[in-house]
Amino acid sequence: MAKVLDGIIVVEQGTFITGPAAGMLLADLGADVIKVEQPDTGDPFRAFKGGLYSPHFQTYNRNKRSITLNTKQADDAEVFDALIREADVYIQNFRPGAAARLGASEARLRQINPRLIYCAISGFGQTGPAAGRPAYDTVAQAASGFLNLLINPENPRVVGPAIADALTGFYAAYGILGALVERGRTGTGRSVEVSMLEAMSHFNLDAFTHFFAEDEVMGPYSRPSVSQSYTLKCADGKWIALHMSSPEKFWQGLARAIERPNIFQDERFATREARIDNQAMLINVLGSIFVTRTREQWCRRLEAEDVPHAPMYDTSEALQDPQAKHLQLEIQGQHPTLGTWRTVRSPVSFDGERPLDVVPPPLLGEHNTEIRTALQAKQQ
Repeated sequence: MAKVLDGIIVVEQGTFITGPAAGMLLADLGADVIKVEQPDTGDPFRAFKGGLYSPHFQTYNRNKRSITLNTKQADDAEVFDALIREADVYIQNFRPGAAARLGASEARLRQINPRLIYCAISGFGQTGPAAGRPAYDTVAQAASGFLNLLINPENPRVVGPAIADALTGFYAAYGILGALVERGRTGTGRSVEVSMLEAMSHFNLDAFTHFFAEDEVMGPYSRPSVSQSYTLKCADGKWIALHMSSPEKFWQGLARAIERPNIFQDERFATREARIDNQAMLINVLGSIFVTRTREQWCRRLEAEDVPHAPMYDTSEALQDPQAKHLQLEIQGQHPTLGTWRTVRSPVSFDGERPLDVVPPPLLGEHNTEIRTALQAKQQ
């Protein structure tokens, strides 16, 4: 594994998803990420069925080391300051003002280490009328206009994973990497700020651009109709996805695959504009056809005609696909006490080298002695 951030030390005082996700992305690139947690309880995301190693916590905390510190105690506060003195990056995702109460304000930490990249992640920003409001994933999706594109008006329920949380972590890591590059030129640290509202508004850029350019307010079916995207049930109860877009060759390939050579001579489906206007009817037509064969049979037919498609896998199936296996997406590491641990590797390869090595998420305080001993050695 190419450790392009080897030698970069990150102190992460993150909880739940946004801060830990940013730290994990840097750790995946080889940074030494030291996760500072509260004694006894640690990151609240740890709690699960009476234990402190939940699947949620595992998702965002691989390749890190854990130290427990109560910075209200003098000894632990000294250890925290010693970590900051050696660090390149500090990450927190507290509500505005909380870091200062914990002795981790930017001003204080920059006095300790002027080269520090200080990253503050929030829900609604560090200032403004909503700055103090609590924010979780659904709140940020809704406030940014993104949730409006996901909710099926016929069955209005929140769906899908924690997109806003994870993406905010991505944007934070992106900002940190930019600040590290600049510091390499200037020697000066930067403050990096990102909020969930800002991250999701930027991620929702396509919808805002349509509004700015065409005064169009997009809805949940706007893009799927323009892109001509379909999910269709097959004879075996499994589903398949098509993304047809506009090239005519794909539509003709689909016509051959479904053995309906004249289907796109029908004026309702003959042009891109007609297919967009009549997508609901086309869904019904294709639905009645696709239910006649199994998913595997349809995949063979569609692949033979070069039609853009994929099985709509669930998580038990996706990594078993031959292409996923070829790319070695599933990897595993060995925890010293918990044994084999499985995950999905980072998607980024350097010089053709896939990142196949991984260190399982740490137990709470797993590296207390190791980290303290190393800091003491540096002070001597």
